[in-house]
Amino acid sequence: MSDSVSGDSVSRDAGALDLPVAECLDSILAAAAESIPVVLKAPPGAGKTTLVPLALLQRNIVNDGEILLIQPRRLAARSAAARLAHLDHSKLGSRIGYHVRFDRCTSPQSKLIAMTTGMLLRRLNDDPLLENVGCVILDEFHERSLEIDSALGMLHRIRTTLRPELKLIVMSATLATEPIVQFLGDAVSIQSEGRAYPVEVIHSPHLSKQHVDVQVIETLPEALRQTRGHVLIFLPGVGEIRRTRRMIESAQSEGIAIGSDYVLHELYGDMAAAAQDAVLAPSSKRKIILSTNVAETSVTIPGVTAVIDSGLARVMRFNPAVGLPVLRLEPISQAAAEQRAGRAGRTEAGVCFRLWPLAAHRSRRLHDSPEIERADFSTAALMLAGWGERDALDFPWITPPSEETVDQAKQLLVSLGAIDQRGALSPVGDRMLKLPLHPRIARFLVAADDLNIVPEAALVAALLSERNPFRSSGPSLSLLDQVEKLNGYLMGDSRVDVDRGAVKQIQRVASQIQRIMGQSKAALGNHIDSTAVRQCLLAAYPDRVARRRAADSDRGVMVGGRGVQLAGAARASDSASPCEFFVCVDVDDRGSEASVRVAAPIEFEWLDASMIRTVDEPFYDTARRAVIARRRQYFRDLLLKESPIECQPSPEVAAVLAEAVGGDVETLLRDHGESALALLRRVRFLHTWVPELEIPKLDDAAVQNVLHQLCQSCTSLAQLQRSPWLDHFRGLFDYPQQQQIDRQAPQRITVPSGNSIKIEYVEGKPPAMHVKLQELFGWTDTPRIAGGKVPLQLHLLGPNRRPQQITDDLNSFWKTTYSVVRKELRQRYPKHYWPEDPLSAKATHNGLKPRD
Repeated sequence: MSDSVSGDSVSRDAGALDLPVAECLDSILAAAAESIPVVLKAPPGAGKTTLVPLALLQRNIVNDGEILLIQPRRLAARSAAARLAHLDHSKLGSRIGYHVRFDRCTSPQSKLIAMTTGMLLRRLNDDPLLENVGCVILDEFHERSLEIDSALGMLHRIRTTLRPELKLIVMSATLATEPIVQFLGDAVSIQSEGRAYPVEVIHSPHLSKQHVDVQVIETLPEALRQTRGHVLIFLPGVGEIRRTRRMIESAQSEGIAIGSDYVLHELYGDMAAAAQDAVLAPSSKRKIILSTNVAETSVTIPGVTAVIDSGLARVMRFNPAVGLPVLRLEPISQAAAEQRAGRAGRTEAGVCFRLWPLAAHRSRRLHDSPEIERADFSTAALMLAGWGERDALDFPWITPPSEETVDQAKQLLVSLGAIDQRGALSPVGDRMLKLPLHPRIARFLVAADDLNIVPEAALVAALLSERNPFRSSGPSLSLLDQVEKLNGYLMGDSRVDVDRGAVKQIQRVASQIQRIMGQSKAALGNHIDSTAVRQCLLAAYPDRVARRRAADSDRGVMVGGRGVQLAGAARASDSASPCEFFVCVDVDDRGSEASVRVAAPIEFEWLDASMIRTVDEPFYDTARRAVIARRRQYFRDLLLKESPIECQPSPEVAAVLAEAVGGDVETLLRDHGESALALLRRVRFLHTWVPELEIPKLDDAAVQNVLHQLCQSCTSLAQLQRSPWLDHFRGLFDYPQQQQIDRQAPQRITVPSGNSIKIEYVEGKPPAMHVKLQELFGWTDTPRIAGGKVPLQLHLLGPNRRPQQITDDLNSFWKTTYSVVRKELRQRYPKHYWPEDPLSAKATHNGLKPRD
């Protein structure tokens, strides 16, 4: 068969042409031929995954270029390729092939290749322009994984800058097309309504506390009774699939009426290709298919007429405890539930049993959020660095990440040595980029590869990312103890009490990691190189290094300043010979101190020397009222050790001393430096009462500026108090301004007794003078300042130096109040001078009657 065939060549398969998307093919192909991006919305089963790429290939719309059909899962990529090759009457791997992780079926003649999004991203890293590719089809875009968002952004940039002829088709089952069209700018939106039969949805009457597998067994007989076709059961994961299968297989012996005329299948992403193909193959018997959400939209299983939906899925979330993404069990959205129910109505009317009540359904979120809003961004950030993108916020995202998310990812990659502060990829980062794993695990394995301990590292990585396989009874096990015991179990030690299902999953993950590292599955032998493993953990968690507070303490401080406490297995990890330093691998950060569940002791000598710095740091000692200095050594911001050194004046010392004083300069000057404090208050008084003088205000900023200048030559408060504050303050004014200050706001005033009395200026209060009453004899009026605008508040003192009267109207006091005060004071102090007429009497400074 030639690569180019007539326009009717798609009609070779009547079943294919009978699919709803066939009605839209002409519009899709016309736009693609003009290199106009197409956004196609069509429900599952409408034929978009089958007809669109096949039509592009058979009508040679891409002029002999490759067509890449991008699928979110390996199962979908393989099954799509097999279906397309069958319709094309070609051998799988010739004109049509697939490429998924650990499995590739293509040839130099392949023109249509179904691949996972991860494989597309890796190809973009190796071939940023997709030189031989004519068209990229992003299928199942509604899933909005971070990978597919990244791919769309990169493809959009390629099209709009270097390859405008590159054809792009985005296909979605449920997502609104308008945002995608607006993002692409010049795209056309096409919608296929699809074809579906009615599906009766039956909700559970109440929320059940039973396990999902029990609920499925209780519902399955009714699903088999009501319909004639296959039964598709949605479960959240492989563990639930296995448990449900065991219950179904033993159901007859327990008297549950489900019959035996059926074939039981499992369907999930990591299963063998042959087993997946068996699910999709025709069968004379009814099928009961236990599936994860891969059957939601990624594959269409013909003949399903009943769906049992657990309403649960495992969703990738970032787990700050271990600094890695993990799968969490969560309720699905309403939109996902509708997709699952629709699987029962592809060939005839069907029924969907939802294992949750209608009221609970209405409270579920309407749609799934894009993964970029909830996932760890560091994997995407590393990929962008591999593409030469220095700033992730400048990348064309259909849903941009938050600035905080990007910054956290960048700081992690910098700490791992994957990129530099400018965002450029390092040689270590380039090696990490070749591993389709989270950057922490990738860094761990790069270090393991350097130390030749990949088998041990693969097992550790699997233990960190999967469920703990050890039973809860018995003492806590450290991470290294777990590796040793698990290795012993794998080598035949039956005394180790483990969950076999969890162990199998860990083995699968460890084997996958070894394949990723280009190594065949290898046994660990009897000895684990624990020293090398701990060194690799340090490489993966340099931001989690902690130092013990004391030699015998289980408390410490982690990089970043967080207090931590070793607990359980972490405490057991170094109980025999506690190390001063340890790496916190699994951290519960909810309490006042973070609880470290998994830790690994490390040696000081292992710390990256380039991240260790020695600095001389000044500190304020409140007891000494002085700045002291210490020489400190840090790993990142974690204090390693310190020693005292002599403190000398410097800009750093000045800053610490100024911070100790803070904004309370007046208290400092009150203790020492009254003239300077008086000038400060006098100037502020004039600024308030005589603003027309235009004397600059000694505001807080000006005072702080003087403080910082004087601190440059001091190391203590005592030195600072003795500094020339008055000279610095007066230096802020020219000579005429100084004269105005002295004239309008004098510091002292001479009273009739001949004494010079200080005027007190306090902000928010009138200027005041404390003076003995007898020193004012002969004055008729209150003295005024500020050009006569402000009378002084006179505190008239008795012989005991206590105020007998406070007034700002001396004339009124003499006339109305003096006689009363005189009478009382004459009785108490008869030796003192109390004339009847204070205006004609001679003032005296000591209060006694003056001698003639």
